[in-house]
Amino acid sequence: MTSEQSLIVTDTDLDRLRQVIDHHGGGRSAELVELLESELGRAHVVSSETVPPSVVTMNSTVLFEDEQTGEQRQVTLVYPKDARSDEGRISVLAPIGSALIGLSVGQSIVWPLPNGRTKRLRIVAVPYQPEASGHYHL
Repeated sequence: MTSEQSLIVTDTDLDRLRQVIDHHGGGRSAELVELLESELGRAHVVSSETVPPSVVTMNSTVLFEDEQTGEQRQVTLVYPKDARSDEGRISVLAPIGSALIGLSVGQSIVWPLPNGRTKRLRIVAVPYQPEASGHYHL
């Protein structure tokens, strides 16, 4: 599923994501919540003020590439209540969303998708990260 490279998550994001996990833990999102929880369990936690600007945090805009197809896509990683896929606002509970959180530019991850498929995604750029812009409370 995932590689053992380091993930970085801010303490603020971790607290908020734990609330998301508690709220969405049952029902049809249970498997996605488990994947997110697993990723967070291996993350290195830092303060919002010290997170490197190349790390995908919540509300970041990220450009990633599907390494199998070469297709690139730019999305904003958001909490479930703010998700609007038609606007490129992808929930952290979506398969691609939970794969992106905590990765840095240049890192890749193999991520399971529905129907037993996988995708290998590589972070190309983080054009906007709230913490790098001084926006600590989005």
